[in-house]
Amino acid sequence: MIPAAFTYKRATTVDEALNLLAEHGDDAKLLAGGHSLLPLMKLRLAVPEVVIDVGGLRDLSYIREEGSQIRIGALTRHHDIEHSDLLKREAPLLAHAAGTIGDPQVRHRGTIGGSLVHGDPASDLPAVALALDAVLVAQGPSGTREIAITDFFTDFFETSLGEDELLVEIRIEKNSAQGWDFQKFTKRAIDWAVVGVAVAGNRVALVNMGPTPMRAAGVEEALASGANPAEAAERAAENTSPPDQPTASADYRRHLAKVLVRRALEASASRAG
Repeated sequence: MIPAAFTYKRATTVDEALNLLAEHGDDAKLLAGGHSLLPLMKLRLAVPEVVIDVGGLRDLSYIREEGSQIRIGALTRHHDIEHSDLLKREAPLLAHAAGTIGDPQVRHRGTIGGSLVHGDPASDLPAVALALDAVLVAQGPSGTREIAITDFFTDFFETSLGEDELLVEIRIEKNSAQGWDFQKFTKRAIDWAVVGVAVAGNRVALVNMGPTPMRAAGVEEALASGANPAEAAERAAENTSPPDQPTASADYRRHLAKVLVRRALEASASRAG
């Protein structure tokens, strides 16, 4: 449970972080809050030669509105998202889900950008970002580019973020008028979800139902055709490949997905403006 030896670099600006990434390439990993990277390093599943600490980049910690959008700095802590009055009013799904992550210690250190870039299908915020149809802003040597959240997660723990890029911002449309809900089943409150569901309007995303965070396309298709929550939820497990583990079998997760999707859709309908 002890990480391999590595060189520690602390970036004080975004440009410095990008220069360090360019200098060290594949040998480097970015450290934000540490709750995703450090466990992998302790298990020797990640063995970076250089760790670049970007956790102190205060310029990337903010929540603000610009026109019809809310823009969130990638290093904004879960705690700040949970307690943001702006998000509670205009994107309550995100504020609520952030408050269910881990425990207070995790929420005070973990960042939204770190969670998204980690790309863990068992993590809550990637599914929430999918349900909110977020747009991610990456910055690299050639400037910034926007990435649709539906194009971001490419494989198990892999994303479309370039090795020389840094996620700097998350953009979501204001959605206070649409229904929403977040459901997850855990063995203990601080555990990863056995299965989770995020709903925003007619968009539905799943936690821990495949190798990547994913949208429930079958459920969305059923809703678009006029199905009620119970009918739509029957399609929750379509085209999924949940992990089959001693703690929860794949068949159990498929059944649980249907149950949680139905509950989430019913709760979302009750909140619709």
